[in-house]
Amino acid sequence: MAVLVTRPNEQGQALCQLLDAAGIPALHLPLLTMLPGKDFASIKQNLANIDIVIAVSQHAVSYTQQALNGEWPSNTIYIAVGQKTAHTLGKFSQQYVHYPDVADSEHLLKINQLKHVVGKKIVILRGNGGRELIHSTLLERGAQVSYLEAYKRENLTFDPDIEVLRWKNNHVTSVVITSLGQLNHFVSQLTQTKKEWVFKRQLFVPSQRIASHAQRLGFLDVINTGSASNKDLLAALKPR
Repeated sequence: MAVLVTRPNEQGQALCQLLDAAGIPALHLPLLTMLPGKDFASIKQNLANIDIVIAVSQHAVSYTQQALNGEWPSNTIYIAVGQKTAHTLGKFSQQYVHYPDVADSEHLLKINQLKHVVGKKIVILRGNGGRELIHSTLLERGAQVSYLEAYKRENLTFDPDIEVLRWKNNHVTSVVITSLGQLNHFVSQLTQTKKEWVFKRQLFVPSQRIASHAQRLGFLDVINTGSASNKDLLAALKPR
């Protein structure tokens, strides 16, 4: 067996190294790259007098840290979608960070700090798109919600003829895709014939929402790892 890892940059490389160390061959095909987002320059002024800051990824936290030069507001409730993002946010902000047991939007919206938010000013730190469920639900609960695009994702294209042949030659049996946007982009690059082969690979994703979407696209065997951390992905990918 071999695993195709589509995580970008250092996260993807780190997962490949973990898999190799566990005796599992891994191929890296990053589907996107990261750059400063359209709100990067105005993050500092837009975080002033905010009641709640929600970080949806480690990338959002890292780019915000650069924009703030490490000067995070202190009179703010900080919330992260998952434990890894919470750890990074806590380290940079030097504040306590709340996060749900399961790293997805649905479980985030169940935490106590987001149950009673009428009139609260909330900012969602993210990339260019995503997490619309958090935004719309908090608006329904009476909060004043805005996005800050700390970074932007730019999709990377690939040649399906070359890549699928490489995957076949390396006996790829599993694919790791950690976001809905990456999943849609990945499938959009494939011809119908290539999709038929790829859809028979075992797909590992971090949430039920992405798993359900993958099944609708045509994937036959989808595993919800419940987390996008490399540690949890590795545990799910190890042979039982």
